Amino acid sequence: MPKPLLATLFAALLIAPIALAAQAPSAHSGSLIRLALIDGQSGGTYHNWRLTTPVLKKELEETGLFSVTVLTAPASDGDFSTFKPNFADYQAIVMNYDGPDWPADLRAQFEQFVSSGGGLIIVHAADNAFPNWPAYNEMIGIGGWRNRTEKDGPMWYFEDGKLVSDPAPGHAGMHGNRWPFQVVTRAPEHPIMKGLPAAWMHFPDELYGTLRGPGKNMTVLATAHSEPTNRGTGHDEPMVMVLHYGKGRIFHTTLGHDVAALSCVGFITTLQRGAEWAATGKVTQKVPATFPTANTVSYRVDIAAMDPAFMASPTPRPAPSTTPAPAK
Repeated sequence: MPKPLLATLFAALLIAPIALAAQAPSAHSGSLIRLALIDGQSGGTYHNWRLTTPVLKKELEETGLFSVTVLTAPASDGDFSTFKPNFADYQAIVMNYDGPDWPADLRAQFEQFVSSGGGLIIVHAADNAFPNWPAYNEMIGIGGWRNRTEKDGPMWYFEDGKLVSDPAPGHAGMHGNRWPFQVVTRAPEHPIMKGLPAAWMHFPDELYGTLRGPGKNMTVLATAHSEPTNRGTGHDEPMVMVLHYGKGRIFHTTLGHDVAALSCVGFITTLQRGAEWAATGKVTQKVPATFPTANTVSYRVDIAAMDPAFMASPTPRPAPSTTPAPAK
C-alpha cells in the first residue's frame, strides 16, 4: 500500500472513536415497510449469518421505517417441506443467504415476487449464492465464487469514469485482506446517494473484485479501488449498485463481511436508504452528521459490540484481517 494512503488509513482508525454514531430512530407516520430477512446458510464459518442477521435487523428497524421478519431457510441440501414463506406478505426481501440452490417451486415464487414489483436487497455474500439460477444472477447483476467463470458473464468495473465489461476468462470473485478503503460515489443524483459525499472511508472489510454476471439493467452507485498491494485487481470495482428485474427494484451492496464492517456508518446509511428505495422507490431519510468523510472512518460501537469478540478483545475494536482470502 502506498505510504500516503497507509498514513490516511492509520489516521482514520485513530479518529474513528471520535466519530461514533448513535443514530436515533426517526419518527415516521403511516404503516411500517414490511421486510423479510432470509438467512440460514453461508459458504463457510467466515460468513457468520447468526451474528450478522441481528445486526442487519437492528440497523433497519432503528430507522422507524421498517418491520423486519427473519426467515431462516434450510441449507440447500436440507428439508424445505416446512419452509413455505408467503413473499406477498412483504414489500421487500433482504438476502443474507449464500447457498448453491433452492427447490424449483421456491425459486419460481421468488422470481414472481420480484418481477411483480417486490423489492430485493442483496448483502455481501448473498451475491455468491445460486450460481446456476439465471434469474437470480440477472437480479444481482454480478456475483462471485461457487465456480462462476466467463461462462456466467463478463467482469464489470469502472475505467476512465465509465462502467465497462471485460470478457477475459477466469474465475469470478476475489478479495485481499480486510483494510479500510475509500468508496467513491458514481451516481450522486440517485435517491440513495443524494447528499452523500463524493468519497468516504469504509471500515475494514472485504473489497470484492472480478465479480461476473450479465450486468443487465444495472447502475453502479459507488466503487472502490482494488489495491494491487493488497492482492487487488487495480480496478475501480463496483461496491453499491441498483438494478431492475421486471417491475422489481434491487439494491445490491458487496460490503458487509462481518459485524465490524456492518458497524460502519457508511454501510448502515446506504443499507437503510437502499432498503427504502427497493421497497418504495423513494428515500426519505437524511444523511447522518456522523457520516464518514474522504479521510475519516466512522463506526458504531453499539453495533460493533454485537459481536462478542469485540468486547472480549484486550483492546476492544474491530481489526483488519491478516489471513488469506478463503477459497469459496
